[in-house]
Amino acid sequence: MKIATWNINGVRARIGNLIAWLNESQPDIVCLQEIKCADDQFPRMEIEALGYHVETNGQKGFNGVALLSKLKFDEVSRGLPGEDADDHARFIEGVFSTENGALRVVSLYLPNGNPIGTEKFAYKLRWMARLERWAAERLALEEPLVMGGDYNVIPQPADAKNPAAWINDALFQPESRQALRRIEGLGFTEATRAVTDSSEVYTFWDYQAGAWQKNNGIRIDFQMLSPEAANLLMSASVEKHVRSWEKPSDHVPVAIELAA
Repeated sequence: MKIATWNINGVRARIGNLIAWLNESQPDIVCLQEIKCADDQFPRMEIEALGYHVETNGQKGFNGVALLSKLKFDEVSRGLPGEDADDHARFIEGVFSTENGALRVVSLYLPNGNPIGTEKFAYKLRWMARLERWAAERLALEEPLVMGGDYNVIPQPADAKNPAAWINDALFQPESRQALRRIEGLGFTEATRAVTDSSEVYTFWDYQAGAWQKNNGIRIDFQMLSPEAANLLMSASVEKHVRSWEKPSDHVPVAIELAA
């Protein structure tokens, strides 16, 4: 089973790229972030025509996440618990039946958090603490769980072409990195680093200053696997070539293959 995550950076603006990629890559389940549209504006028909079931947690103009699946959804949950006043569309969970039992897949879009020293950074850290609590509860189910998304955290200096450029950015603050390590420390395996320790494995290149042409990237898109999912991991890859397409997202898909 192939599961992919991709920050599409506006699904309606990049529907052509999304369809081309779905046809080329043939993922079974897709986690999308930054769909940037309300639920009723999502291009559902075009994607359903390719054989996918579609569930969204949308928001007009920004944020928004979605799950696309060739498997039927058994359950869908929207929104990360823990802060009733939080109206950002950043989280959706789907439950699927497989030959080996239940599979849970989450598409999540962590807050950026910039500028540091503001409520935006405090919100980022609160959101990550909420995710940690939620993930700990889900791990207790002892089921395969995949949390795919744009985590907006650079885990290590090796995950940036130029780490010094990010010293004052929320994505590279010690508090952000520690929060990510606490989540991973619950028992999750980060799929890409489970298969390679190579440097210059990036998932995001800014549109400015020729970042793509210079390979001046960072790695902020991950798939976190519960122990039960990690036991099924066969491969992980970054589909970097998609960044070279016309009208690209500034992120690229990250895919895994599970023996399920």
